[in-house]
Amino acid sequence: MPEPEEIGRRRSEWEKKVAKGMGAETMSGVRLKLLYTPEEISGLDYLRDLGFPGGYPFTRGVHPNMYQGRLWTMRQFAGFGTAKDTNARYKFLLGHGETGLSVAFDFPTLYGRDSDDERAKGEVGKCGVAISSLADMETLFHGIPLDKVSTSMTINGPAAVVWAFYIAASEKQGVASEVLQGTIQNDILKEYIAQKSWLFPPEPSMRVITDIMAYAAEHVPKWNTISISGYHIREAGSTAAQELAFTLKDGLTYVEAGIKAGLDVDTFAPRLSYFFNSHLDFFEEVAKFRAARRIWAREMKETFKAKDTKSWLLRFHTQTAGCSLTAQQPENNIIRTAFQGLAAVMGGTQSLHTNSMDETWALPTEKAVLIALRTQQLIAEETGVTGVIDPLGGSYFVEALTSELEKQAYEYFEKIDALGGMVKAIEHGFPQREIADASYRFQKAIEQKRRTVVGVNKYTLEGEELEIPLLKIDPEVEREQCHRLADLRRTRDNPKVKTALEDLRQACQGKDNVMYPLMDAVRAYATLGEICQAMKDVFGEYAEPPMF
Repeated sequence: MPEPEEIGRRRSEWEKKVAKGMGAETMSGVRLKLLYTPEEISGLDYLRDLGFPGGYPFTRGVHPNMYQGRLWTMRQFAGFGTAKDTNARYKFLLGHGETGLSVAFDFPTLYGRDSDDERAKGEVGKCGVAISSLADMETLFHGIPLDKVSTSMTINGPAAVVWAFYIAASEKQGVASEVLQGTIQNDILKEYIAQKSWLFPPEPSMRVITDIMAYAAEHVPKWNTISISGYHIREAGSTAAQELAFTLKDGLTYVEAGIKAGLDVDTFAPRLSYFFNSHLDFFEEVAKFRAARRIWAREMKETFKAKDTKSWLLRFHTQTAGCSLTAQQPENNIIRTAFQGLAAVMGGTQSLHTNSMDETWALPTEKAVLIALRTQQLIAEETGVTGVIDPLGGSYFVEALTSELEKQAYEYFEKIDALGGMVKAIEHGFPQREIADASYRFQKAIEQKRRTVVGVNKYTLEGEELEIPLLKIDPEVEREQCHRLADLRRTRDNPKVKTALEDLRQACQGKDNVMYPLMDAVRAYATLGEICQAMKDVFGEYAEPPMF
C-alpha cells in the first residue's frame, strides 16, 4: 500500500484533470467527494470501529454468521377491514412464504377508540384492521398458532391494551405468554415528534412503558417491548441523519426511564428493538444502519454500563419508504422498493417489509402485496448478496459516510442534551422544527428540479390514467363491526367489567404496575375505548402546544 502522502500527491494530480464543480450530495445534505481513497478512512481503527460480525461494536452485523445462518424475517405489514378479512390476508401471505406477521391497525384503534365511537365514523377498517376487544383479537389470529409465529404490532398510544389483547388471545389458544415472540411498537416519544397518535401526556406515558418492560421481563420474556421507530420520523420528512439521531436518542431516553424506574438495564435492554426507514439514497441508507449499530453498542456499554452483550445489540426491522412512492406511474414503485429493500439487506436488517406499488392510492391488493413479498424473496434467493456478510464494509466511501452520519448524530445529541434531554426537546418543538425544515428543503428541491422523481418532475406521461386495480373497503365493514361490538357489550359480564375498570383506575392513581389490572379488564372483555378512557380519567389527555 503506498504511503498516504503519495496517495494524496497522486490524487491532487488526478483532481486537476477533473471538471470543477462536479460531485453530489446525499439526501441528508452530506457533500460528497467525487472519489474516495484511503485518506478518508485514515483514522479508522478496524478492531475499535468495525470489529467482526457478532462482536462489539457490531458495525458489521449483530450475528456472527448473519444471513448465512438465517435470513431476515419477511414481515409484510397488513391489515384492513374486519379481523376476519385480515386473518384471510395473513393466511394468504404465510402460504406464499412470509415468515412473520405485522399488524396494521385502523385510525380509531391507533387512537384508542372503539369502532362505534362517534369520532370513528367513516374510518373503521379503512387504513388498517379494526380491533376493539379481545374478541376481535381472537378472530384476527384464528387458526394461526401464536406459539409458531412472531407478530409485530404497530401501535403506540394504546400499545399496552392491544398487547394485552394479544397475550389474552394466546391464552385462549392454550399458548403460554412465556413462549410468545414479537414486538409492540410502543414508541410514544416518536408520536410526539412525528406520527401524533398519542393518548396521555409524556410522564404517564413513560410510566406505562416502564410497567410494560417490567411485566414482559417476568411474564413475556421473548417479547420486544419497544420498537423504537425512526420510520415515521423519516416519513414526516427528516433526513437520514435526523432519523438516526432522533431515533437513537429516543431509545437512550427509554433506557434512562427504565433505570430510573428501578429496573436493571440488562433485564429490559435486550428486548428493545428498532424500526428504520430505507429510502432511495442507497449508500447513505447502508451507512445509516451501520452507524446505528455502532452508536448503540458504544452507548449501552460505555454510558449505561450494560453487562449483557445482548443489551449492546441494535436489532432492527426495516420498511421501505412509503413517502418515496408515487401515484404517477405506480409500477415504478416496484423498482424503488427493490432498491430500498436491497439497501436494508446490505445494511444488515433483521426483518423487512417491502411496500406495494399501489399504496399511494389504497391498501394493497393481493397481487400487489405478492409482488412486494416476491421482491424480498428475489433479493434473498437470486442476487447472491446473502453470501457475504457486510459486503460493503471496507469501502472507502461507505466507511467515510458511516463515520460522517455518526458524527452528525452526536452533534444532534449535544443539542438535545443542552435543551434538557429528549422530552424537554420535544416540548420545545426542536425535533419537530428540524424535520419540518428538512421536509421543506426536500420539497423545494423537487419543485425546482434539483432532485429528480421519475414520473413526477421528469420522464412524465401526458394524459396518464391509472390502470392498476385498487382495494376498496366496503362501508358494510363498519356496520358489521359496530353490530359485533354491541353484541359483545350485551352478552359479557358487565359488573365484572365495571369492577376491572375501577381496579385499573386505582392502579393508575398509585404506583402499582398497571399491566396486571389491565390484563384483568381485557380478560373480562372490556373494550379498547373503555380501557383507554379509564386510564385517561387518571392520566389526562395530551394536547400538542403550538410549535410554529
